[in-house]
Amino acid sequence: MTQAVPFTTAETHGLRDALDETVAARATPGGVIVCGTAAGERTVICAGVVSPYTNPKAPDENTVYDLASLTKVTATWPLVGRAVADGLLDLDTPVRAYLPPMDGHMPSGEATVRQLLTHTSGLQAATRLDLYDLTSRPLHELICHELMESLPGTHRYINRGYILLGLALAHIGGRPLDRQAADFWAELGMGRTGYGPIPQAPDIAPTEHPDGHDRLWGVVHDENAATMGGVAGHAGVFAPAADLATYAEHLLGDDADAGHESPDHQNSGHGGPLRRWLRESLAPQAEIEPGLYRGLGWVLAAGGTVAYHHGYTGTSLYLAPATGRYVVIATNAVHNGAPRIPLAPLRERALKTLAG
Repeated sequence: MTQAVPFTTAETHGLRDALDETVAARATPGGVIVCGTAAGERTVICAGVVSPYTNPKAPDENTVYDLASLTKVTATWPLVGRAVADGLLDLDTPVRAYLPPMDGHMPSGEATVRQLLTHTSGLQAATRLDLYDLTSRPLHELICHELMESLPGTHRYINRGYILLGLALAHIGGRPLDRQAADFWAELGMGRTGYGPIPQAPDIAPTEHPDGHDRLWGVVHDENAATMGGVAGHAGVFAPAADLATYAEHLLGDDADAGHESPDHQNSGHGGPLRRWLRESLAPQAEIEPGLYRGLGWVLAAGGTVAYHHGYTGTSLYLAPATGRYVVIATNAVHNGAPRIPLAPLRERALKTLAG
């Protein structure tokens, strides 16, 4: 069993200062950090307000945020892992094998599940689903029919790969992606995590306001996910920091009982299978830049000791498996449409804290 290393007072004060400075710089109206361990120890840090327009009070660990691309590692990635464990997916098989039958030449459909997970597929990187004629063909056919933008193997962040993975999961699972994900989150006790839209309420953090519209509130910020009705493999999930902390604790928990599960739990979303999938996913698959690698879904840093993922709206999840520690960051940094660059110091502080 990995002995979880508690956060020191100096570390939590450093994270608090970084969040306060981020809010003071107007990079976000407010935010929440949860730093904790696999043993269930949590420190919650809050700053600013939920929104000066909808709730000018401080957020807390139960304030719900649009996770944006954290959807990739909180919904699609674990469901892919479960499908692989169940023999429904093979990482090195082209994704077209897991989609409804398609006729004709489908170049992008030849990308493998592994390539889609690792952003090495060579698919076109720009995603503008609003330009697609969705009345002519199903979305999976339109994407698979496209020519690849580059040869597979080189890392380039590509949302449409996770869109295809979400569509594949729905097809092989025989149920919509959001229903599969909801069952998974329920097993883990993530009671307030779900795909939108969700009812507007004071504890729901709004994001950005498109030109001529009110701020998006309980509705997905990502335009491509919105085109898909709010449910997609790359974006669309809403959750509070407390649920992300629960998720991190499951990912980092004790593996001692992984080989002693009852048959009813061999393929459950929690426990040993989920942690084994995390271990497999933390093997470097492609270099992003010197010292930074892509695993299956996750970004690997600090010599592979820290895995993380960001969300465009201002969210992040960091894991340090060897020490059993994690940091959750939940903000609505796109609230006023401001550049997200001022979030970099906060994110760097979280990474350095876990890297030691």
